[in-house]
Amino acid sequence: MSTPFEPFTPANSGRRAQEWNWQDDQYPAQDPWSQQQPVYQQPVYEQPVYQQSVYEQPVYQPVYQQPVHEQPVQPSYEPPRARTSRYKPIVIGLVVALVAVSGWQAFRVESMIQSSNDLAEAVSSSQGRTDELEKKLTSVFDSEGIAEDVLPSVFRVRAGEFTGTAFAVSQANGRTSLFTNFHVVEEVWDSGDKAITLERGNTRINATIVKVSEGKDLALLRANREITTLKVAGGKVKSGQQVMVVGAPLGLEDSVTTGVISAFRDTEDGPTIQFDAPINPGNSGGPVVDSKRQVVGLATAKARDAEGIGLAIPIEVACDTLGGCGNS
Repeated sequence: MSTPFEPFTPANSGRRAQEWNWQDDQYPAQDPWSQQQPVYQQPVYEQPVYQQSVYEQPVYQPVYQQPVHEQPVQPSYEPPRARTSRYKPIVIGLVVALVAVSGWQAFRVESMIQSSNDLAEAVSSSQGRTDELEKKLTSVFDSEGIAEDVLPSVFRVRAGEFTGTAFAVSQANGRTSLFTNFHVVEEVWDSGDKAITLERGNTRINATIVKVSEGKDLALLRANREITTLKVAGGKVKSGQQVMVVGAPLGLEDSVTTGVISAFRDTEDGPTIQFDAPINPGNSGGPVVDSKRQVVGLATAKARDAEGIGLAIPIEVACDTLGGCGNS
């Protein structure tokens, strides 16, 4: 768009400038003056046309979009894949080793159990054989061993003009009780004296007669010192059972003879043990012991004009009569 403006005219022209525009140049007016004088046209400079930038105000129109409800997408699950790793062979090897070790341990446990069962059977069998062997050993009569164990408990009794044998059966409060036959101490007892002497080797022990049974031919002695005692057997003896008689026949102390039980008899004087071990005067009151070193009776008498017939009072009869057995 062109802007009209007033052109430059000389100041001395004396005429009033006319207004014109660029269209007058194309169509000049019929002016004689203008034909006589040259017309100097003022150069027309076209001013650069600046168009003002037209900024259109943006029109904002709210657009409402219908919400679209989409179906929820179901998550998809994929089965986990086995991840290959360089450690997989190591893990497999460890598992195999563990299984092998477990199997070996199970085998060892089973072997140990089997060994234990075998050992238990062996022990049971061995125990049975041991019991049988012990039974056989008890039937073996060790005369030397029996004599060694029994002799320290057996003494020669000196009662006035008579001698016999006595053995220790119990002790208490520093005192020891001994058994012998009544006929051994009868003279002293009848005289009203109760003191007798126990002798063994160089040992002399004073003792006292504390109780007697004339009908059973028994006497209980007591010494004021401790003496090794013998154990008392329980039950009845059996025929054929081996025994040893210890005493002082004819005053000969520490004498032993051996034999067997001939019979167990019930007589008018009471139960009596018959044995075949040789005995002589002085053996009266001495112990008859079995293979277990236990006293089964007191040697009392022997048959006249006969050999191998000796008699003994059962030890349970003496204990029941005099009550000297046990720690009392």
